[in-house]
Amino acid sequence: MATSSQPDADTLANEIAAQSTLLNDLRKQQADAALVEEAKKKLGDLKRSLALLQNQNAGAGGAKEGKKKERMLLKTPKGTRDYGPSEMYCREHIERIVKDVFTTYGGSQLDTPVFERKEILTGKYGEDAKLIFDLMDQGGEQLALRYDHTVPLARYLAMSGAITAQSKLWQVGKVYRRDNPVMSKGRMREFSQADFDIAGTWDTMIPDAEIISLVCTILSRLDVGEFLIKMNHRKILDGIFEVCGVPSDKIRTISSAVDKLDKMAWADVKKEMTDEKGLDPAVADKIGEYVKHKGGPELLDTLKADAALMANANAKTGVEEMSLLFTYLQAYNVMDKISFDLSLARGLDYYTGIIYEAIVEASAPPGFKSANAFASSSSTPSVSNAAPPASQQPPKKKAAKKAASGDDEEEIDESQVGVGSIAAGGRYDNLVGMFTAAAAGEGKKAAGLPCVGVSIGLDRIFALVWPKWVERGMRSKETMAYVMAAGDGLLAERVTLVRELREAGIKTDFLFKAKPKLPAQFAAGEKDEVPFAIILGGDELKEGLVTVKEQKWHFVDGKKAKVESNDKGTKVKRAELIEWLKDTPTFKDWSSGKLIA
Repeated sequence: MATSSQPDADTLANEIAAQSTLLNDLRKQQADAALVEEAKKKLGDLKRSLALLQNQNAGAGGAKEGKKKERMLLKTPKGTRDYGPSEMYCREHIERIVKDVFTTYGGSQLDTPVFERKEILTGKYGEDAKLIFDLMDQGGEQLALRYDHTVPLARYLAMSGAITAQSKLWQVGKVYRRDNPVMSKGRMREFSQADFDIAGTWDTMIPDAEIISLVCTILSRLDVGEFLIKMNHRKILDGIFEVCGVPSDKIRTISSAVDKLDKMAWADVKKEMTDEKGLDPAVADKIGEYVKHKGGPELLDTLKADAALMANANAKTGVEEMSLLFTYLQAYNVMDKISFDLSLARGLDYYTGIIYEAIVEASAPPGFKSANAFASSSSTPSVSNAAPPASQQPPKKKAAKKAASGDDEEEIDESQVGVGSIAAGGRYDNLVGMFTAAAAGEGKKAAGLPCVGVSIGLDRIFALVWPKWVERGMRSKETMAYVMAAGDGLLAERVTLVRELREAGIKTDFLFKAKPKLPAQFAAGEKDEVPFAIILGGDELKEGLVTVKEQKWHFVDGKKAKVESNDKGTKVKRAELIEWLKDTPTFKDWSSGKLIA
């Protein structure tokens, strides 16, 4: 009697890969929705079957001796990835620019643990708290991976007693969010952020303007294309909500809904506010009349002319501070990069004043330009309540069904997702005080420390810069010189020269062979795209000379290739070699990363 055999993990993994390819192809072809849904359902079923099989195998600890062991699945965890040497060279180039600007603006570096006590992180992120990565109980401490650098910084300031200090602090490192990743757009579960924060009591809006200037300087030096800084003020937004009649206990949740206007139509945002969060539709309509406005300093005149809004203390203070900020930004000469946008809300709970986001053309979902500040910049634009065509709408997330693995999440069509903001931040005057008060105990007074800062998404910036980096044929390694021997190996002479060049700050390498052949040495240097081949010969060394051959690259059929040349190189006095190399255009332009002129 025949028995049905259960597919093994390898077979299921192959079927999942094939089904994923089919689903992506159907999406690209804009196939019938029923076909797409059927393919999606089948993919989910296959994933559940694999998870169930893996759980069964894990539970069968006492497997029969001699049973074939399942092959290890070599992959990175969901929402993470490896970066190869060429990619890391580009990432390091980005980080160098960011860190250089941080120090140029007077910042001091800070480092905090990658995980925190869970109570430090909870209650700070509003609706995004569900994205915090919990860790198992570690020796009696409930821990979680850090969600950003801002809360750990506030904890550090509260712990160090720097309550009256005035400081500029920066930090670069990994942060973690249990979000649904979109890898091609730099939206991941593990990602790098670079933060710059100014702490202390200063004259109003001066440090805020300094932060905006810093962001503009960094983005101008990086190859991200045209960018805008969208900004708003939490007090203006809170004042609008209060004037429109939003109950005080709903202000933060309604603010979180408004913040989605950069990727959702107003009709969908309104539906979330009314159907999901219980807001009166008439109140939502009033909010809609305000949040449609964007522009520049002239928008302040529109707000000042609104008597009801100006009667609200929060809104009045916010307008006055924004007016002062624009005066300072004029002095910094960055007003051409600013869009005053009343729909910007920032979902995090700890913001108390100015808030901002840096966006590029690729920030919004494809086809969804009504939510993008690049689409218009007017103090009185019209915002349609109609949703964009279905083909232009960002993908909607469905409630994830719990599978055997507990991690069966909705597949996202990455082609319909934007990069999002590439930098964001704002003023948070109460966060440090929240920690000092909690540490002091109930009923005791505790000092606070006003702060303002920005977080720069290095992975999102990399997602924008890397394709251009490849297209322009940029370098993939720092090595500038490759020392070779013609004829006898001359190993001691090669090592001596390599040491001297390295001590002089010239990044140098050589082939680890006692008597290497010259073609093999050239091949090794060419593989690393090294511009200077320094060739040692026995007779030339006796004369105090070396031969330097400068190698160049160009594009052939869209790929980098070394320029073939009959040039035999230049004879250079060995004693003057370092000075000769440092005087070349290649050395002087080295920090640009250019390989092909």
